[in-house]
Amino acid sequence: MARRSRHITDRIANKVSETRDTLGYHGQNDVPGPSTNPSTNLIINDIMLRSVGRLARMTVEKAILGKRYGSQFAKDAVENRSLMHTLTAYGVTKVATRSIPGAALVTGGLLVKTLFDRSKSLRASRRAGDKALREQGED
Repeated sequence: MARRSRHITDRIANKVSETRDTLGYHGQNDVPGPSTNPSTNLIINDIMLRSVGRLARMTVEKAILGKRYGSQFAKDAVENRSLMHTLTAYGVTKVATRSIPGAALVTGGLLVKTLFDRSKSLRASRRAGDKALREQGED
């Protein structure tokens, strides 16, 4: 058994070595960025990517809401979310992106919610959504 695990370990080490050669990695400890510390560069890159993602998401949300409710109301509604709403969206996103069963669970939940909304009359559903957005925009 130990012989087999050593063989597997050697194969993995060879694959890593081949990948390093293919990518042109020759022992440098460089991660592109302004700092000489690779860890700091990863943190900077992470912050930048998250910031750009958040700005893009908020812009799209404002554009979608702005078509129906006007740009000022859309801005207020997007920027005045409650902490509970933000944490819930974050948690659901984490569940959906961590595993296939999580993605299936979230997708199923969204499908059920959509079917529930459609089962109500169109007018009642629209009023409930308008009310929720109004409350969010007033905060």
